[in-house]
Amino acid sequence: MTDEMSFEGRMSDADALMWGIEKDPLLRSTITAIAVLDRAPDHDRFTEKMERASRLIPRLRQRVVGSPLVPAPPRWVVDPDFDLRYHLRWIRSPEPGTLRTLLDLAEPIAMQGFDRARPLWEFTVVEGLGDGKAALIQKVHHSITDGVGAIKLAMHMLDLEREPAADPGPMPDAPAPERLSPLALVRDALDHERRRQLGRVGRTGADLLRAATNPLSTARSTAQLIGSAARVLAPAFEPLSPVMTGRSLSVRFDVLTAPLAETKAAARGIGGRLNDAFVGAVLGGLRRYHEAHEAPVPGLRMGMPINIRDADTEDVAGNQFAPARSLVPPGPPDPVSRMLAVRQLVAQQRAEPALASTEAIAGILNRLPTTVTTQLFGSMLKGVDFITSNVPGSPVPVYAAGARVEANFPFGPLSGSAANIVLLSYVDELHIGVNTDPAAVPDPDVFLACLEDGFDEVRKAG
Repeated sequence: MTDEMSFEGRMSDADALMWGIEKDPLLRSTITAIAVLDRAPDHDRFTEKMERASRLIPRLRQRVVGSPLVPAPPRWVVDPDFDLRYHLRWIRSPEPGTLRTLLDLAEPIAMQGFDRARPLWEFTVVEGLGDGKAALIQKVHHSITDGVGAIKLAMHMLDLEREPAADPGPMPDAPAPERLSPLALVRDALDHERRRQLGRVGRTGADLLRAATNPLSTARSTAQLIGSAARVLAPAFEPLSPVMTGRSLSVRFDVLTAPLAETKAAARGIGGRLNDAFVGAVLGGLRRYHEAHEAPVPGLRMGMPINIRDADTEDVAGNQFAPARSLVPPGPPDPVSRMLAVRQLVAQQRAEPALASTEAIAGILNRLPTTVTTQLFGSMLKGVDFITSNVPGSPVPVYAAGARVEANFPFGPLSGSAANIVLLSYVDELHIGVNTDPAAVPDPDVFLACLEDGFDEVRKAG
């Protein structure tokens, strides 16, 4: 990816769908990350850094404004009342200032919904942790970016040295505030829909020409797309796990670390990638967890975002992923066989024709009444047992206003599932955030111990 990203003035249909289904609070799309720092960042330097970032990254000063009367995706509009003090906060940790204290502090922050009248991010610097350490709790709405984009945006807020020698230059001008009248919003939305329809007519004409010149191939492609869409959109009202069945609005945060080199070596042993080892380890942990409850299960339903960035969208801000769901076996006990099964499964998911039509499908759903969309899309999500996500992070140390980032643990939204387990690589370690619903996993210590065993056996297989 290049150093610059482009920002559209309006949400994509996929982002708008994610935004709209939050009418059901169980489907909120809040991303949280907790960076552990070796000391507190310099207050003035970090404040200046975030002020500068808010002027360079449009989303940090933009709020979401809907389109009245027209079913167009919402617009991103510069907040005329932007106040950095609301989005960047400084607090002291309660005693005893351990990692568990920090996680407990972050949980209610993650559970709170965003103020929809403001930009959709909140950072909290936590000072006074044990051994003189500090932390940065980063909370961002998923409609702003996916994990890959978040890492790129974060580099505007971080440094590659503890004390950078380079002068950042003068403070950029703040973007001009926008106050759009309801009439202006309607006109803008109508213009967006006009251009959308013109584009649709052009694509339809091209499709008709292709069908006329190659009818058999077109018929096969259409049939494959219909079958793929039926698989991707199939409702799943109930989880498959007989154990992780409860759902609530609460979260529980836990963390794991694993060596990057050894875990990669395990994946290379099967000719695979890091994600194969990661998901294989998670499946091993879930198998153990169900066995601990004397409830072995033949299969679970896994959600996994498939990165669909290409040469045209590599530097486009926002989300560039397709939400895939798979029926996965938590066994076999052999970690090598399990990783091979994951590799084949992910390849099958990436080959689903409907994933390339995610935006078009979201556009159709967005034009239904919000209550209907929430029920339809919610039925796809609430039957998911767990979610996994793998995000490549920085291979070199980074700093926040003089404080070295020692670890950065990511926590993805539950979105109706029982657990979301996210891996973020950093230097030579894997930092794994484990977000569970206490109603589904009332014994998080047992759950975490089972996951640890799953990662240990994969690492040893390397």
